[in-house]
Amino acid sequence: MRCDVTKAKPPGNSAGVHALRGELRRNESMARHVSWRAGGAADHAYFPADLADLREFLRTLPVGEPLYFVGLGSNLLVRDGGLRGTVIFTHRALQHIRLANEGGDVVYAEAGVASPKVARFAALHDLAGAEFLAGIPGTVGGALAMNAGCYGGETWNIVAHAHTVDRLGTERVRSPEDYEIAYRHVRLKAEGGRRKDETNTNGKIHPSSFISHPSEEWFVAATFRLHAGAKENSRNKIKELLSARSASQPLSQPNAGSVFRNPRGDYAARLIEACGLKGRVVGGAVISPKHANFIVNTGNASAADIETLIDTAQAAVKREFGIELEREVRIVGEAK
Repeated sequence: MRCDVTKAKPPGNSAGVHALRGELRRNESMARHVSWRAGGAADHAYFPADLADLREFLRTLPVGEPLYFVGLGSNLLVRDGGLRGTVIFTHRALQHIRLANEGGDVVYAEAGVASPKVARFAALHDLAGAEFLAGIPGTVGGALAMNAGCYGGETWNIVAHAHTVDRLGTERVRSPEDYEIAYRHVRLKAEGGRRKDETNTNGKIHPSSFISHPSEEWFVAATFRLHAGAKENSRNKIKELLSARSASQPLSQPNAGSVFRNPRGDYAARLIEACGLKGRVVGGAVISPKHANFIVNTGNASAADIETLIDTAQAAVKREFGIELEREVRIVGEAK
């Protein structure tokens, strides 16, 4: 598979915008960028230089261009036929993290920052409440998009504000009230999450506060409100979480974390194991013998192998228990 690398010349019309500073790749293998290490290629992949460069790039894209934001790819399966459109990778450029207020209890982190780094940064500054992020393998952007959580903590429980960007390169600062938030679910409310600072002198909502499709706005940063703690206490808690994760999850093999959401009052892993599927093999993919809600790549799995096991688990649990397991991982792209 050939990957063409150029200094950014976007797939759309670049007239009237500043020179782009990021890197544009064509026919980029997505297997290199997802934690399952499987899947096809993206038509275009853009690695922005920073947030300003990302905004400029978005303004160049054709209307209707399929667009995907990807961090560490820890919750994503790209089918073997690849992706039509453009993938934007945030983890190289959107890496800023800092204390955001004089009181020192708010942490600002951009979307490309790894979630465990936020936990360690908070602990370093004697802040508590973010320790659970150490157990989430993805980035801040992904954690915001799915309300990622583990060991009793959820991302949006500590979010003060979310920073977003849309297709026009417009940045917004939104509050949690702008979103529908639930277990592993986050969606911008249909009215576009209008804000008081987006009204004109007549009290009418400025048109820029509305977007026709909530999915056309992406997270680029967040501020997390935490509380005073003790550095050693937070570090010890992080160590305990990581130890528990290592003991119960197949971390030595490529995987995407929990494949399914836990149904109310039960556990997806228990249901899958009860169906006799622990250790089930399709091609190079296996339902982990260590944790039945994990599917691992033993070395040569295709995306189709992994998706077949996902479908198999869903069908078996539905047949045996009448429960429709909901995927926690996102599946995109075309079959080969």
